[in-house]
Amino acid sequence: MALSGKLIGYVEISNNGDVFHDLLRHKPHEMVEMVPHQVHDCELHEGERGAVGSVITWHYTQERKTSKQVIESVDEENHTIRFNVIGGELVEKLYKSFKHSFHVEPKGDRQVATWTIEFERPDTSVRYPTAELDFVCTLVKNLDAHNNTK
Repeated sequence: MALSGKLIGYVEISNNGDVFHDLLRHKPHEMVEMVPHQVHDCELHEGERGAVGSVITWHYTQERKTSKQVIESVDEENHTIRFNVIGGELVEKLYKSFKHSFHVEPKGDRQVATWTIEFERPDTSVRYPTAELDFVCTLVKNLDAHNNTK
């Protein structure tokens, strides 16, 4: 019996939502220079950067993992991008399915970045992906700090 779940993480950021949306959608390869201790490479396999249906592979620090993902949907107005993980350790070794989305919304004079992870565990022996949520929330904090030092 598969077990579905959802985790949501919020990070207050000082940069505009356009900055993060543009970075994740069109310039993910630039993260390698911005946060090399977290993101090591971002390869485009199919399609155009940022286009729905594009396939990219991330190489990241969390236990030196890779994650092959398809951009499933994009909402420019709400600064939302949704990914479906189709390869890498998350779906090949742990979860039956793994999707995540990122969006930014205003909160007073600040912005809030939200990561939502939706997953399906094959059984109760597989952990909740809290480490993955912590990783992407820390990534947003570090990218925000990097953009503030420019």
